[in-house]
Amino acid sequence: MRNTLSLIFILVVTLFSLAFVWPNNADEHLPNLPGNLSWPNGSGLTIGEFDRSSLRLGLDLQGGTRLLLQAEVPTDFDGDLTEKIDGTISVLRKRVDGAGVAESEITRQGASNISVQLPGLSIEQARSLIGRTAQLRFCEPAQSALLTLQPCDSDGLWYEAVGTVNGEVRALTGSYLEPNTYVSFNEIGDAQTSFEFNDEGAELFEQITSRAVDNRGKFIGSDRIAIFLDADLLSAPTVNAVIRSSGVITGMTRENAQELVVQLNAGALPLSLTVLQEQTVDATLGADSISKSLLAGIIGLILVGLFMSLYYHFPGLLAVLALTIYAIITLAVFKLIPVTLTLAAIGGFILSVGMAVDANILIFERMKEELRIGRSAINAVDAGFSRAWSSIRDSNITTLITCFILYLLGGGIQLPLIGTFSAPLVQGFALTLGFGVLVSMFSSIVVTRTLLRTFVKSKYARRWISLGSISASQLDEMAESEGAG
Repeated sequence: MRNTLSLIFILVVTLFSLAFVWPNNADEHLPNLPGNLSWPNGSGLTIGEFDRSSLRLGLDLQGGTRLLLQAEVPTDFDGDLTEKIDGTISVLRKRVDGAGVAESEITRQGASNISVQLPGLSIEQARSLIGRTAQLRFCEPAQSALLTLQPCDSDGLWYEAVGTVNGEVRALTGSYLEPNTYVSFNEIGDAQTSFEFNDEGAELFEQITSRAVDNRGKFIGSDRIAIFLDADLLSAPTVNAVIRSSGVITGMTRENAQELVVQLNAGALPLSLTVLQEQTVDATLGADSISKSLLAGIIGLILVGLFMSLYYHFPGLLAVLALTIYAIITLAVFKLIPVTLTLAAIGGFILSVGMAVDANILIFERMKEELRIGRSAINAVDAGFSRAWSSIRDSNITTLITCFILYLLGGGIQLPLIGTFSAPLVQGFALTLGFGVLVSMFSSIVVTRTLLRTFVKSKYARRWISLGSISASQLDEMAESEGAG
């Protein structure tokens, strides 16, 4: 009964994973079917805001933008330039990570240059994300502005809202915001940007909203406060009560709200940047090469299957089936998280496939030893798995430790004599290898064992499970004696 439930669980997980990872444009990646038949197209998985319609590809697979930036150092600057450059890279990293650009690479080149690689973005999108500083301003109607310091729009209808802090007149801008801005949703599901002021900003905001409440009814719009991003009017909400420390910005799409959150939380750049070079990077593999790589993978799987089935007979066939299930589930995990696939990441996945095959070989060799000493087929299966488990566990744990170290190194850490070491490609390799190893343990211990226990009781399977160690007739005799006992 337990084995049947395991088999049902494996079948359900495999079918779900296969439907989840099936490509949207299957005809472009799979071998042509005979006649005019076409492969069905996949759609991924979408649940509310959760959307995984395709695998996430890195710069070398999907293309993107590469920028070379030069930090403009003031002529009278006498501080630590390395610290300023590192701070600028840190802010750029926050903006890029917050925008969801995976597998990006931001590194220092030379004394004051910074190289930025952004997969999947056009040059215009990259310049907007990297170069734009969010100048958020809160503005009052011109008729009620306390001091007309700076107009917020070209028509002069709105002016910067000001207040007094410590006897000094100051304009309320985004510089007074805490770095905890986030996207929220109102009662009807519209996106909005929620923000919070620091102590000085809260004092200014309280003064400004108090004036808006006092001016209510004096003229149309007297009780409104406009919110501008640079010269763009985001919203002009009505002030219904005095507000001190927090508020929301409405009237934006979800994408615009998320972009604003990234810019506000990242803050201003420590150094001004000038674009020296900008380059659109085509995918180095391209769709044709990806299809050929997939075909090569299928051929490799067939060759491995032939070796396993010829050398280990029926258990080898089951191992190939388990390996196929392993590949489907692993790709589903990559898509679900999601993991960005680059050449290095694919290399980690392929290496984990080899480790999955190695685990099956260890198990089968243990089974051969059990069969040689006269154990029945079902007992040989259980003993083979239990005896091979310690070797599989120890080898996989050491690999996982290595993956953990590589992931930390790739994420950027301070090393003696080297400084900050950051290598996103190494991090991607470690991530795919680590997940592949974890799934391979499930595949080897659970999937292969369940399949063997399911089929080993049939007479046909017993004739193939000898693994070349004893004859089929001897195996049948042991099975009969086991049933009689």
